[in-house]
Amino acid sequence: MSKKVTETVEQLVTPILDEMGLELVDIEYVKEGKNWFLRVFIDSDDGVDIEQCGAVSEKLSEKLDEVDPIPHNYFLEVSSPGAERPLKKAKDFAKAIGKHVYIKTYEPIEGEKQFEGELTAFDGTTVTLLIKDRGRQKTVAIPYEKVASARLAVIFF
Repeated sequence: MSKKVTETVEQLVTPILDEMGLELVDIEYVKEGKNWFLRVFIDSDDGVDIEQCGAVSEKLSEKLDEVDPIPHNYFLEVSSPGAERPLKKAKDFAKAIGKHVYIKTYEPIEGEKQFEGELTAFDGTTVTLLIKDRGRQKTVAIPYEKVASARLAVIFF
């Protein structure tokens, strides 16, 4: 049911975001404790502000009331993905070149399943990272289909 809900919400919110010049980053439909949450993460090259999130929430809420894809009560949250934005689609990886990222893989690559470093290249099939390994920099090539999850990573100095 969760996948059906997120697919329906994606169909409903995409025209709203296109009209406003915003992009859909992710949709989550999750149960936390006794409550269900429908979270829609939006962004743009200039970022998003609270007014934009509110406008999307209002318009999406109207569409959800019309279509009614969720049979029980839930909380709708529309927000920015934040500093640690997830990288979901190929275009997200392409836009993140030169940035610090954190990647988990489905299976070990060179004996590891977690990588953090600078995304130096992405050609559609391979994600290339420059990582620090025991004080030295090295390049790791990760097959794109082996990426389980990825996000921008904040570096603390």
